Amino acid sequence: MNNADSVMSPEYTGAVKSLLFQLADDDFLYSFRGSEWLGLAPHIEADIAYSSISQDTMGHAAMYYSLLENLGAGKADDLAHFRLASDRKNSILTERVNGQGYYLETPHYDWAYAVARSYLYTQAKKVKIDSLCESSYQPLAEVAVKVRMELYYHRLHWDTWFKQLMNSTDVAKKKMNNAITRVMDDFGDVFSYGDQKQAIESSGLIGSEEELKQKWQISIEPMMLAVHMQMLKIPDHPVKNGRNGQHTKDLEEALTTLSEVYKLDTAAVW
Repeated sequence: MNNADSVMSPEYTGAVKSLLFQLADDDFLYSFRGSEWLGLAPHIEADIAYSSISQDTMGHAAMYYSLLENLGAGKADDLAHFRLASDRKNSILTERVNGQGYYLETPHYDWAYAVARSYLYTQAKKVKIDSLCESSYQPLAEVAVKVRMELYYHRLHWDTWFKQLMNSTDVAKKKMNNAITRVMDDFGDVFSYGDQKQAIESSGLIGSEEELKQKWQISIEPMMLAVHMQMLKIPDHPVKNGRNGQHTKDLEEALTTLSEVYKLDTAAVW
């Protein structure tokens, strides 16, 4: 569909908005969880890199929210900060806490979990972005091209950490295997479009759920071989599907923190 030459139908516009909310909310929550590692990563280089990745990812979320604003969904800042947890379309994986405790108070965070989640999420994001570069909605395709340039370095960073820890001590490998299990338990809705599956897939906006899952499996196969792991399997049916507004209490707590400053001065630009 050439959007420059034709008027978008209500059905097509609805599919675009649904997908954009999923993309935006994913990166918004993933970025927030990454920001909670500021000053807490294992060493200064990792701290700087993770902070940069989180900043980039928040920028990606901002671009998606801006596209939604252009489609009349509301002000981008409000879409990011004012929507209820039940209105969010992010995957369960992106909202999960980093570990026990609270940032700068008692942060008993799990670096193995951060690495496992980031590596597997970033691989999934790469598969989606590659497909979005061919999206029928040209503004989204243009954003995807920009995201892909930064995503190359994000993948490189997490590939290195994943391989390093999986080839490290027995303690590190045990922690990583436990973390990978937890991540995969929440991976069931990462490639889901929820109840908007038919609308999104028929619009030519992005590849089908099944196609993207297969490409993700192919993309991680070299790493699985390198670290002597069996191939990971995405759950057939997620316990909760964030695409349909089903979430955990972790999301509500995250949104309270994320919106605190914005609610003090809604005229500010985030």
